[in-house]
Amino acid sequence: MDHALAEDQNEVFAFLADPATYGLSENIKRIDTHGAVVFLAGPDVYKVKRAVRFPFMDFSTLEKRRAACENEILVNRDNAPDLYLGTLPIRRDAQRLALGGTAGDIVEWVVHLARFDEEKTLDRLAERGALDLAIAAKLAEIMAAAHAHAPRGAGGETQIFRGRLEDTIEGLSAAADVFPRAAVAALRERFTAASKACESLLLLREARGKVRRCHGDAHLRNIVLYQGKPVLFDAIEFDDSMATVDILYDLAFVLMDLWQRDLHTHANLLFNRYLWRAAEVEQELEGLAALALFLALRAAIRARVTAALGRLEAGAGEVRAREARRFFAAAEDFLLPRQARLIAIGGFSGSGKSTLAQALGANIGRPPGAVHLRSDIERKRLLGVSETDRLPREAYQPEITARVYARLRELAAVALHAGHSVIVDAVNARREERDALGELAARAHVQFSGLWLDAPTETLMARVDARGNDASDATASVVGEQAARDLGRLDWMRLDSSRSQATLAQDALEALG
Repeated sequence: MDHALAEDQNEVFAFLADPATYGLSENIKRIDTHGAVVFLAGPDVYKVKRAVRFPFMDFSTLEKRRAACENEILVNRDNAPDLYLGTLPIRRDAQRLALGGTAGDIVEWVVHLARFDEEKTLDRLAERGALDLAIAAKLAEIMAAAHAHAPRGAGGETQIFRGRLEDTIEGLSAAADVFPRAAVAALRERFTAASKACESLLLLREARGKVRRCHGDAHLRNIVLYQGKPVLFDAIEFDDSMATVDILYDLAFVLMDLWQRDLHTHANLLFNRYLWRAAEVEQELEGLAALALFLALRAAIRARVTAALGRLEAGAGEVRAREARRFFAAAEDFLLPRQARLIAIGGFSGSGKSTLAQALGANIGRPPGAVHLRSDIERKRLLGVSETDRLPREAYQPEITARVYARLRELAAVALHAGHSVIVDAVNARREERDALGELAARAHVQFSGLWLDAPTETLMARVDARGNDASDATASVVGEQAARDLGRLDWMRLDSSRSQATLAQDALEALG
């Protein structure tokens, strides 16, 4: 059995569901999860740990629930300081329950939070089609910053990760009423092969400090749009070892959630903006060799937990089983082999290279799509400024541009070696720049495609003049200088980028086959 109720908490739940407990007249909203029951009372939230024992979570005693409540405050305050207010006891005095205070015996503990609009958690926004790409882009910044400041693991986490993988497969095997045994056996073989292939990489990343005390449970339901920005909440509090993981494994949870909801462009944008903000981008690109394993394990764990929920929630068995099987299918898909390829997008400033790269990314290679390497981003990184800082004209001297293009090829080679497809987005006006990319693909033994975007000079000038808050520093005068260049022999596929973005993207997909 994947879970067990340790004690009856119905009296506490009834107490917290009573408006009189808080001096309110309006009804209290109750939300149930597999590990907690949450009560929304006016401007406040009170969260009780369920008295359950899972193989991966044990709240079976009052002391364990107290410790988990206190740790929940500790691990969430960095990411959500305005939401997590503290812990409170529920006491019994003269056969009555009271929230807080000092009189009477403590019978339960709650986490006290400030209430937010529960309709603005990212899963709800996704379900309504209201999760826009700007939210995904901002979330990338927030997750990158959280990982940069997270404490490093003490060591030995890769061994724990292997154990977690094996435990997950065993849990799926035990749920034979939901997951066919033959399918679980096949998935076990794929996981075993992927784990062995990544073992030395995971140990190297652990040694480099890439294993950190992360959120650990960063799926869309645990992220809320609060005061205009996405906020991570409800980090794993019951087991630090479950949240002390490779930072790419932490990122993989939200990527998996977006991908299995068919929000592929969101996932690819989040993925690439996270990489753009990585301080040690080569190491994260090397780590992409393990990303398929990370995504698949996240999906498999969700499959297992969802199946367990079906046994915990009365009348929800079949609905939960269907949901669990969708996660299981996602895990299978993430582990399917896919060929990497290199795509280059060239054209003068304003031709729409970055917009097209974003439109294509989710359709290229394995999930969550191609790595997007952008010359504007790498130039800013090379010169130590932020994405939207303006650079002086001297930053675009030929020798600096040559360094930027060499850097793009270096990073592309790392990602391709990790088995990931790459889109290189740069002007590429010189024949030797274009030829160097084709030669890189040949050395990496991957398919190469070059796309050149054409548009009237006046259109390009109008576009760059209309830009704002973008990494590109190009101006109309820069476009004029570019247009006067001799491109030399151009054997890339040429596309008319003066048409709509949707039409251009469709033309590019057809050209790429």
